[in-house]
Amino acid sequence: MPKSVFIKFEVLGNKVTGPFDIKDNLGNTLATNVTKAALVTGATYTVVDAASSITVSTDTGCTLSTTVFIEYLLQSTINSIVTTYRNTSSLWKHLTDVTVYNKFYGKIQPYIIEYPFVYQYNDEILQNIKDFTTAYKYLPIPDGVFNDNAKIQTDDQYFNKAILYNGQQCSGILTLVPKPMNNLAAYNSYPQYYTNSKAILVTKSNSFYQYNTFWSVVKDKSVPLFNTTCESLSIDKVLNQDNMDYTTRSFHKDPLRAKSVLVRHILDNKSDAHLVSQFIIAPSQISYK
Repeated sequence: MPKSVFIKFEVLGNKVTGPFDIKDNLGNTLATNVTKAALVTGATYTVVDAASSITVSTDTGCTLSTTVFIEYLLQSTINSIVTTYRNTSSLWKHLTDVTVYNKFYGKIQPYIIEYPFVYQYNDEILQNIKDFTTAYKYLPIPDGVFNDNAKIQTDDQYFNKAILYNGQQCSGILTLVPKPMNNLAAYNSYPQYYTNSKAILVTKSNSFYQYNTFWSVVKDKSVPLFNTTCESLSIDKVLNQDNMDYTTRSFHKDPLRAKSVLVRHILDNKSDAHLVSQFIIAPSQISYK
């Protein structure tokens, strides 16, 4: 026999925006794309008699879910429920392991650095990126006493993603793959196109990491290039992937052309590399029109 359940938020963070999906513990979907306002006011749904709990989840911006057991409440108790907005914080411990960077409580957090380039008068076309970054890998210390000499400099550690953009153009997510050595077939297989990224090669020569093979993949210039995320206050923005087109283009490859460009490097697939970014060069040529 079906029964009615009343769902209303008691405590909620300001950055949780929804929409929300609602399911019971049996896997039955009660509702999808429910607005935040609806659950702040309170909404009633019908569940089967065997259901014992309800899960409310959202995966826009940040993935959150909460599960509560179904229980009987007096109408006066339900009427007294008022949504309270609360933003929680936590204390982070740092430098507990010198061999690990950008990893906190077992989860890798992205290391992001962004460089702005502003041209003087003419629009300029970005040609390639040359980055002087030194990569170190620290070795385990058996006696537990920090030793700054217990490290090696490597040639195979670098950022794994890059985003190049200006006010109206964006390269999308460029996955940076080390150039295959002595393998022409693998070398010729790049760039590789995926649903949410494009893989290109990065080489290291004369201490510079270098890459090119990029162009604007923006679908609609009237739509924002980035979105705000609630995953971490340290992340100022995330790419609006819905406005990016990573399909193969034989002819129409719009170069990054403007009076400025921003180069955003991201490391989010490893935590044992210490990247010391020193300076970067972005060669360009004047675009006459």
